[in-house]
Amino acid sequence: MQFVAAADRVPDMRCVLCLAEGVASGAADGYSRMSDNLPATLFHLGPGLANGLANLHNAMRAGAPIVNIVGDHATSHKQYDAPLASDVAAYAKPVSAWIRESATAADVPGDAVAAITAARQPPGHVATLIVPADCSWNPCPVDPGRKAPIPVRPKVADEAVKNVAAALRTGEPAALLLGGTALLEEGSGLASVIAGLAQARVFSHTFTARITRGAGRPGIERLPYFPEAIIETLTGLRHLVIVGTKPPVGFFAYPDLPSYLVPEGCQVHHLAAAGDDVIDALSRVIDELGAGSVSPILMPLEKPPLPAGELTPESIALSVAALMPENAVVAEEAISSGGSLIPATATTEPHDWMFTTGGAIGQGLPNATGAALACPDRKVLCLQADGSGMYSLQALWTQARESLDVTTVVLANRKYRILNIEYQRVGAGAPGARSRSMMDIDNPEIDWVSLANGMGVPACRVTTAEELNRQLAAYLAEPGPNLIEAVI
Repeated sequence: MQFVAAADRVPDMRCVLCLAEGVASGAADGYSRMSDNLPATLFHLGPGLANGLANLHNAMRAGAPIVNIVGDHATSHKQYDAPLASDVAAYAKPVSAWIRESATAADVPGDAVAAITAARQPPGHVATLIVPADCSWNPCPVDPGRKAPIPVRPKVADEAVKNVAAALRTGEPAALLLGGTALLEEGSGLASVIAGLAQARVFSHTFTARITRGAGRPGIERLPYFPEAIIETLTGLRHLVIVGTKPPVGFFAYPDLPSYLVPEGCQVHHLAAAGDDVIDALSRVIDELGAGSVSPILMPLEKPPLPAGELTPESIALSVAALMPENAVVAEEAISSGGSLIPATATTEPHDWMFTTGGAIGQGLPNATGAALACPDRKVLCLQADGSGMYSLQALWTQARESLDVTTVVLANRKYRILNIEYQRVGAGAPGARSRSMMDIDNPEIDWVSLANGMGVPACRVTTAEELNRQLAAYLAEPGPNLIEAVI
């Protein structure tokens, strides 16, 4: 409560209320991915932090800098094992690169600076500061006496640059696998130049924190989801250059399939880790190759015609591609219905795309909320599966409260279809009636229009491609929030 009271005395901090901790952590993740500013969450003791852990897992995998502030019982009260007593640090450990509990009120300012410093360390981390209640209500210095430094990304060794350039000069089949800041406009442009010089391909992982794409940006191939498809995609490569990420592995293990997905006979070259200065590393590879004034290969602007007829994942993808606003931010958690979205939007208006990096569902709506807070001058488009959307639908209330410019399309197939797919892939056989009932969410049907309206968000339902085209164009043309339930 002292933190909340202090917010009245610090007008430069914007306070945003979320109705669930998973929304707060997911919104902080989306904000962090789309802003150079640092978000902070405020959680209530260990159980409050635990409620936000799933989206903090995604944030950790995204390399999103976040400071978690977790209030705890007063130090004198902990000995009595009150109902909310818990091991807060143990809850925080799996998702936090840095954890500290303030011992006294006088420690809080310095601890706060240390938390900010730790969160900003490249490539970006979750830092958790635990503040017992008495450390908030006791007097303490106002000024810590120092500010959090701005970190500098380390440059990669000359040897790594030379080794990559030598591999690319062999003329053997090669590819670059990009991650982190290498997937933003400058990094992907440099990678495109290298690819043109070496006749190499450029890939991203299936799920990335943020990628700039569309017309006027370089084209980057997205690795498929299933391991056998990744193996097929990479077969024939002799050199794989890793830039700001790690080599590909399977999202899950499957019977008779490998987990490490670099094909046999392909040599892996680590140019830069996620926390390194990847822009400098790519630039130096270009210098080593003698690129001169070579320009990146950019995608043209080629929108598809508006679809007609049945509403399917494919027609939804075409509608999104045809109507995408310029400079939009896309928060995508379409899960099993999203396979057509990326190829359909490759040559649409320039935009940023955010994926569910850690696989913990319930991220799309909160991520879109945070992105809209970070980018108030950009339209945010949330492409949300109905099953995973139910994990954090309270984000709609925050969007309405803050008047955020978010248009959400719920791809409503009335089931956890991804579970059905994985059920078959692990060799569990044909699902029986009881198994199917564990993967369907159509009894009763979820009414997204009523849910959205109840949270203050205008909404409608569409069942044909023509209806979606008309309603999506209308909602994108006006300030949000608003929501379309697309029944497929």
